[in-house]
Amino acid sequence: MPPARPEPDLRPATLGDLDALVALEHAAFATDRAERRAIRHAIRSPTMDVLVALLDGDVLVGAAVLERRRASRIARLASIAVAPNRGGLGLGGHLLDAAEETARAHGCDRLRLEVRADNGAGIRLYERRGYTRFAVRPDYYEDGMEAWRYERSL
Repeated sequence: MPPARPEPDLRPATLGDLDALVALEHAAFATDRAERRAIRHAIRSPTMDVLVALLDGDVLVGAAVLERRRASRIARLASIAVAPNRGGLGLGGHLLDAAEETARAHGCDRLRLEVRADNGAGIRLYERRGYTRFAVRPDYYEDGMEAWRYERSL
């Protein structure tokens, strides 16, 4: 029998998480990284939610950033990042669940996101969870990769 996947603690980020979030951003993404000031802004913003996943008590191993507009019922998942040495533990799914729950709590009824066309693991996660691709954005990322846009009703 395979070992049980660890259950992460999920909570809203605080400014005390800033250093760990910056380190995660650099570990998880080769390009299109959020800068320290953008992460700080997201934590403080009334229309954004930064959720963190913790394992082993207090080790930050993942994060999700959710954006909302005051006059819209559509939320946008701006980012999901999982520490490269923690892949395969289901953390992306836990973060996605938390982002969906947070969006619903703010009155949103749909969630949209962009994913790199070469991010097979991300695409599989979103499609397994019922997200439907509705558009392609060419040359979306810094390195010229296109983004596939997905949406799901909540």
